[in-house]
Amino acid sequence: MNRQRNRRTGSRVKTRRLLQAVQQRGQLHPFFFRLGPVALSICSVLLISLMAILYLSQLGQAVTVNQQLQDLRSQQSALQRQNNDLVNTISSEQSPAYIAAQAGAQGLIPVSPQNVQIIVVPNVKTQQNGDGSGSP
Repeated sequence: MNRQRNRRTGSRVKTRRLLQAVQQRGQLHPFFFRLGPVALSICSVLLISLMAILYLSQLGQAVTVNQQLQDLRSQQSALQRQNNDLVNTISSEQSPAYIAAQAGAQGLIPVSPQNVQIIVVPNVKTQQNGDGSGSP
């Protein structure tokens, strides 16, 4: 029991001596505590203004990026409308009625099967029924 008390009192004495040495050197007090109220006020105003400048800078960058994003979205919607218009144009121009109307406008008329002339070339394989087999 005695040993434990000696250890406790010995460690307390050591910590007191250490604290006294540190206090004598002035290491426990930070730099800001030595400044007067005017200097602390100036430092705080400078820090607050720096934080305000950084905040406004970040806010400006966010606004710029948001504007660019809105521009890209409007371009995307315009391109989607243009694409839909082109798809509709292509589908209408591929319809048989449109092709027939354009052919009639150019003076072409449909041919009746009785007036069709078939030319037979010897030694050439023909395709029947559109199956691509190449057999006659």
